[in-house]
Amino acid sequence: MNLKDSNKPVIGWVMYDWAVSAFSTTVMAGFFPVFFKQFWSHGADATVTTARLGAANSLAGLLIALIAPAIGAIADSGSARKKFLFMFAYLGVLMTTSLFLVQQGDWKLAIFCYTIATIGYAGGNIFYDSLLPSITSKKRMDFISSLGFSIGYLGGGVLFAVNVWMALSPATFGLASAEKAVQYSFLSVGIWWGLFSIPIFLFVEEPSQSKKLSYFNIIQDGLKRLGKTFREIKAHKPIFLFLAAYWLYIDGVDTIIVMSINYGMSIGLQSTDLIKALLLVQFVGFPAAIGFGYLAGVIGTKRSIYIAISIYFIMSVSGAFIHTITEFYILAISIGLVQGGVQALSRSFYAKIIPIYKSAEYFGFYNMIGKFAAIIGPVLIGGTALFAKYAGAGDNLASRISISSIALLFLAGGILLIFVKEETKLD
Repeated sequence: MNLKDSNKPVIGWVMYDWAVSAFSTTVMAGFFPVFFKQFWSHGADATVTTARLGAANSLAGLLIALIAPAIGAIADSGSARKKFLFMFAYLGVLMTTSLFLVQQGDWKLAIFCYTIATIGYAGGNIFYDSLLPSITSKKRMDFISSLGFSIGYLGGGVLFAVNVWMALSPATFGLASAEKAVQYSFLSVGIWWGLFSIPIFLFVEEPSQSKKLSYFNIIQDGLKRLGKTFREIKAHKPIFLFLAAYWLYIDGVDTIIVMSINYGMSIGLQSTDLIKALLLVQFVGFPAAIGFGYLAGVIGTKRSIYIAISIYFIMSVSGAFIHTITEFYILAISIGLVQGGVQALSRSFYAKIIPIYKSAEYFGFYNMIGKFAAIIGPVLIGGTALFAKYAGAGDNLASRISISSIALLFLAGGILLIFVKEETKLD
C-alpha cells in the first residue's frame, strides 16, 4: 500500500494536534495567566502582574521568532523533521510538567519554564506542519490539514474541560484545593502532550533523501533556501504586504488569546467564570471556522477576512467597557465566531497569491511569520497599562485602556491588507 493512501500516517499526524493543543488551551490561554497572577506573582499589584505576564509572552514570542526562520528552512532540508519535532515537543513536555513543581511566589522560575515550554510548542509545530506533504496527497491535503485543526480544537477542549472540572471541584478528584488542582492540570497537560505525541513518531514516515547529508549540510542548505525565498518575497509586493498585514493582525489575535484571562481578572471578574468563557471560545470556534469557509465562497476570501478583523477591532475597543461576566461571555462568543475563521482564511488567501510550484517553501515562510506573532501585543498591553498607571489612572482603568491598545494592530493590519490584490498568482 502506498504510504499516502494509508490511514495510519494520517491518524499519527492528526493525533499530534490533539496532543499539543492541550498546551495552547489549558496552559497558554487558560490556567497560566490565572495562576501566575494569583499564585506565582502573589502580592504584586495587577499592573505589575500584567506587565510581567506581557513580558513573559513577548519573550517567548521573540525567542522563537529569532530561531524560527532558520529551523523552518531546515525543516525542508534533509530527513530530520521527526528528530527536530521530537526534540522540541519533549522539551515542551518537560517544561510544562516542571510548572507543577514551581512554588508560590517564584514568578521568575514560572516565567522561565513557561517561556521554554512555549518555544517547544512553537518550534515543534514548524516541523509538525512540514510533515503534512509526507502523509497525504495534494488532493487531500486541505482536508487533512483541516482535520488536524478540528481535532486540535476538540482535544484541547476535552482536556481543558476536565481541568476546569478539577479546579471547580477538587474534592471530586481527591485534591485538597483549587490551587492543587491547577498544579495537577499542568502535570496532566505534560502527560497528555507526551503520550498522544507518540503516534506521529510511530506511524509517520518522512521521505528519505537519495543523498545522505550531514547535520551541518542540512543546516547550510536550509539557510540557503531561506535567503532565496526571502529575496523572492521582497520582490513581489502583494506577498510582502500580505505577510506584513498578517503579522500585525494575527499578533492581535494571539495576544487576545494569551492575555484575555489576565485582563478579565484585572477588571475584577472571577477566574472561574473567565475559564468558562475560554471553554466557550473553544467549542464555538470550530463550527464558526467552517461557516467562514462557506462565507468566503459567497463574498470572497479577502472580504471575509475583513469581517473577522473588523469584529476583532470592535471587540478590542468594547472590551474596555465590560463590567459583568455576561458581557465577557458575549465578548467570548464574538471572538470564538472569528478566531478560527481568520486563521483558516488567511492561509487560503495566501495560497492564492503565491506561486503554486513553490507552495511548500512559501508556506514554510508563512509559518515562520506566524511565529513572530504575540510579540508586539503583550508589550503594547503591558506598556500601556504601566504608562496609564504612572499617569495617574487606577489599576482598573489602566487595564481597560491597555486592552483597547490592541485595536491598533487590527487597524494597521487591515490598512495594509487593502493594498494586497486577491488571486494575484505568480508564474
